[in-house]
Amino acid sequence: MSKPKIPQFKINDRIAYSIQFLKSIGESHGRMANARGNVTAIAPFGDRALVSIEWDPGDDMPTKVLDANLAIVGPNRRFCNVD
Repeated sequence: MSKPKIPQFKINDRIAYSIQFLKSIGESHGRMANARGNVTAIAPFGDRALVSIEWDPGDDMPTKVLDANLAIVGPNRRFCNVD
């Protein structure tokens, strides 16, 4: 199975941590798995992008996250654990 492609995020996209990232750090069922937010800015970061996020109230998470660790909320292979 191929790796899901990292999306090109846009301002106001609804995002969450990707299932692949959460599994890699052992947090697929923790607090981070339930966090949701909206993209507020995107800045180049080497060959990747650093995404600024306004998390939902109560989701105390880092405000800047590498794009490779995020997914757009909705039915897709980066957000849902599908084979």
